[in-house]
Amino acid sequence: MQPRNPEYAQQVAELFRQAAFVMDVGYELVSITPGRVATRLAVKPRHLQQDSVIHMGVQATMADHTAGAAAGSLIAADQLVLTTGFTMNLLQAAVGEELRCRAQVLRAGRTLSVVESEVFAVARGEETLVSKATVTLAVLPRKR
Repeated sequence: MQPRNPEYAQQVAELFRQAAFVMDVGYELVSITPGRVATRLAVKPRHLQQDSVIHMGVQATMADHTAGAAAGSLIAADQLVLTTGFTMNLLQAAVGEELRCRAQVLRAGRTLSVVESEVFAVARGEETLVSKATVTLAVLPRKR
């Protein structure tokens, strides 16, 4: 997959940092390549449910925003992506000191992109796949 914007990595990183909620939760960009983005989160007590499992909302936000960044790596500089569909399967309880997400564009269309996100809990250095999401995003013109 070829990016339409030669400055795609800078654009994705800038848009990622501009998302106040995402920054407040604590997600960090790890890598950006055309059609693929990886993120991480150092898990804190505020990310946990009452039973010390990482909250599904934390996983869902991570999967969605990482997918948006992956889709955003393939669009033109005058476009943006917005989620129009989101399906997530929780595969097992998320327990660990870190979450990692890897998103890959499955289809980059002119008006819609489909991205798969995998979320891993990391405990004692070992990754365990805890959830998977399929995210559909509309490709829209950016309003200046």
